[in-house]
Amino acid sequence: MRKYNIANYVRYKKEVEASLKRVNKPIEGDYAHLTNEEIIINFLPLVETLARKQSTSDQASGVLSINDLLQEGSLGLTAAVSKIDREVLKQSDDQEKTIKSFLSKRIKGAIRRAVDINRGDVRIPEHKLNEIRRNPKDEKMVSMFFNSVFSSIDAKPNNEENMAYQVIDKSEPYNIALLNTYLLSLMKIHLTPVQYDVLRMSYGLDCDKHSANEIAAIVGINVTTAHVRISQIKRDAIQVLIDNVDSSQVLDYL
Repeated sequence: MRKYNIANYVRYKKEVEASLKRVNKPIEGDYAHLTNEEIIINFLPLVETLARKQSTSDQASGVLSINDLLQEGSLGLTAAVSKIDREVLKQSDDQEKTIKSFLSKRIKGAIRRAVDINRGDVRIPEHKLNEIRRNPKDEKMVSMFFNSVFSSIDAKPNNEENMAYQVIDKSEPYNIALLNTYLLSLMKIHLTPVQYDVLRMSYGLDCDKHSANEIAAIVGINVTTAHVRISQIKRDAIQVLIDNVDSSQVLDYL
């Protein structure tokens, strides 16, 4: 799990508990007569339940911590409550089940959208960047660069690397647009059209990020295990870059 600001989380929990104590509760399961604010507060615990089901590892959520997921889920809850049809809710035999189902879908959707936006931004950890710069003639340098950039394909690190990943990265964020343009230029030179499209859509280098199944449909891969085939193409494409890009080209960017 990613590290997060414990003090802020504790403050959030206390505020939610205090709000739940003072807000009106539904009488005999009648949520239709509660105000929007009352419904929001009553379902804040649902936001936390759904947020905690989302992994907060670097691979799963990018830069988002549990605090961020709680915030995005709460925004989704607030937007969803404003769309509740009170008349439909009144006619429900189980208002709690109906409203919980309605809100859950939208809270999870808000969290997923936030994760999709923030996950997988091209970023090399500072300790890896320094290692690359210290070894400009190392034959593994190009491999290290591309495997660090396309971090969604994880090779399990050894114990020494695990220790390194615990170091807090205080470096300034990259100019993502610049790095994306640089990567696309290398990809156009060395990859096949299918490899190029799969890689750029997987990481959203010049478009929105696409799922494996979406990419498969676009590039014309019609098999039941399309997501497996897309993953293989991604790995092959990255290996092609590693095998063909000269170390001086990587250093030019760094």
